[in-house]
Order: sequence, then C-alpha cells, then structure tokens
Amino acid sequence: MELSEIRKKIDALDDELVRVFLERMYICADVAAYKREHGLPVLDAARERTKLAGILTSAPEEMQTYLNTLYTQIFELSRCYQNSLLEPQSELVKELNSVLAQPAKAFPQTTMVACQGVEGAYSQHAAEKFFKVPNIFYFHSFEGVFSAIANDMCAYGVLPVENSTAGSVNKVYDLMMQYDFRIVRSLRLKVDHALVAKPGTRIEDIREIFSHEQAINQSQEFLKTLPGVKITPVANTAVAAKMVAESERTDVAALSNRDCVSLYGLQLLREAVQDNGNNYTRFICISKQPEIFPGADRTSVMLTIPHRPGSLSRILNRLGALGVNLTKLESRPLPDRDFEFMFYFDLEVSVNAPEFLQLIAELEPLCESFHYLGSYSEVV
Repeated sequence: MELSEIRKKIDALDDELVRVFLERMYICADVAAYKREHGLPVLDAARERTKLAGILTSAPEEMQTYLNTLYTQIFELSRCYQNSLLEPQSELVKELNSVLAQPAKAFPQTTMVACQGVEGAYSQHAAEKFFKVPNIFYFHSFEGVFSAIANDMCAYGVLPVENSTAGSVNKVYDLMMQYDFRIVRSLRLKVDHALVAKPGTRIEDIREIFSHEQAINQSQEFLKTLPGVKITPVANTAVAAKMVAESERTDVAALSNRDCVSLYGLQLLREAVQDNGNNYTRFICISKQPEIFPGADRTSVMLTIPHRPGSLSRILNRLGALGVNLTKLESRPLPDRDFEFMFYFDLEVSVNAPEFLQLIAELEPLCESFHYLGSYSEVV
C-alpha cells in the first residue's frame, strides 16, 4: 500500500477522533452543571483511577503506556474545561477580581522607595528606571527593605531577584513569601563590575578586595589573576566602594559599579571585569498593597505540590491546556522535608486574558501551598 493511502486512513480516523473528542467535551459541560448544582469538586480522583484502570486492562500491553499518556491528558483537559464553566470561588481569585475591577491607574512617577545598600548601588539605578523621580531610602539588608514597606515608611521596594550568570537571589524569594507582598513591575539591568581603589593604588598593591557575593561569583576568572588576594564578601557593591574610600588602608579595592568612582572619589583600575560580558540582573519592584498596573502580562507564583509521581506534570499540563507560556521554572529544596521542593514559576499571560483567572483558580487546588507573587510588566 502506498504511503498516501495509509495517510488517508489516518486522516479519516483523525476526523472521527475530533468528532468524538468534541462530543466528550460537550458532555463534560453536563458533568460540570451537575457538580455545580450539588456542590461537588471538579476533581474526582477515584473515578479517574477506576476509569484509567479499565481502559488499560482492555488494551494490549504494548499500547498501555501510550493509552495512559493519552487519557491522563484527556482527563486534564476535561477538568480544565469544567473549571472554565464554573465560577471561581477562592479568596485569591476574589481578591484578583476586585483589583482588576478597579479603575486603571498609571504607574507612579515619584514616590518613597526602599533599596538595599548605599548611594551608587545597582538597586538605585533600577529604582531610577522604575520611577522618574524616586525618593530613595537605603537599608543595610533585604529584610530592612521589606520592613520599611511593612511599616509604611516606603510605598515600594526595589530588589534583585536573579542574575543571568549567578542565578537567583533566594533570600529575596524567601522574604516575598514571609511578608506576602506583591511584585508590581520588573526590569533587567545590564551589570558591569569595575575594580576600583583609592587614587594612586596599583593592582600589584592590592591585598584585599571587597564586594557583594554575587559580584564575586560573577568575576571569578578575573579574580584568579590576583593570587594571594583576600576576597571579602560585604552587603553590597556600593557598600564595598564606600568602605574602600573610608578605609585608611591603601592596599584594598572593591568590585562595584563604575559610577562609584566619581561618587566616592576613587580610581578606576579595571572595568568590566565580570566573566560574562552579557551580564544582567533582574530587579523587581514590590508593594505591600495588591496592585496590578495596565499592561501586566507576567505572573509569578511559588508553590509546593504533593510528593508523588505526576504532580508536577499535572501543573505543566494545565499550563499547556490553557496555552500559557512558562518562561521560568526553578526548584528549591524544602528545608525540613527530604527530597521535596518548592517550585517558582514565571508565566507569560495577560491579566486581561480570560485564562488568567482560570489558571489561578485551577492551580490552587493542585498544590499543597500556593503563593501568588504578583502580576506585572517588565520595563525595557
């Protein structure tokens, strides 16, 4: 038989599969109506297990794996469709509905902003990109930034969450969960580290270099060219530059933003010493109040799921079924639970799209814990 003839048979079967699949989905609407009337949950795990077992028992052994994959996805699509027909009732969805129903307001141009570090920090540059005229207050630690917002000292905070080479800033994510604040905007900032010291200092004079741990990690190849030099982590790259400027020593230097040269009266010894020339840090702007500004097309969530096969797959299948693009997936071990993880998701979906609230409503029941971190747009 010719390949074209074989394909005609497949095409005919596909037509029938589409017809039967649509008929099955429309019947699911009747199931959803019954469940709404009787107050039943969409997921009936016992029914799905029994149904799947019966299907696999009736199939040849070599086809059981394929059927298991097919029907797991069909069940997922069925639940997805049923959820789309039911009114979301979770407190989070009610909150989001309330926020989205408010009149649209522009992102503020000037306000009080909390940043970690001192003048010249990368967070300052990020704040100046978020806001036209920010009134910046500096704090020694990330927790200080959160505390300032919690106590209404500042309306917003600007924090680094991820570097293109050094990875995520886990402490910030931990604090986001602890304080239950919301991300209202994000940006990617080009980061170039410079080696700076007091005027007259030569590289061969240096015995100790100060900088933030992330900047140190991002400049390992350069630091290897300075054997015997002590590398000391400090709270912030700008703090490092300020320490050098205020020190009585002449054998110390800092890895910092080159703007710190003029800011603290230092000398530029080497510029762009980071390992990767394409080095970016992602910053977020956070708020105590749940705010969603026009153009928000990204959503971040953190969640834990049951520790059993298929739990993560169910989450990913739900994203696929709704056509939501996953731009970041990262796992972190839970401190008191062996081999169990917290998952961080960045999702690309407009808050004005119908699948946005449906997605939130459907993900919550699948998780042991679900933390909505916010919906926002990214500044270019």
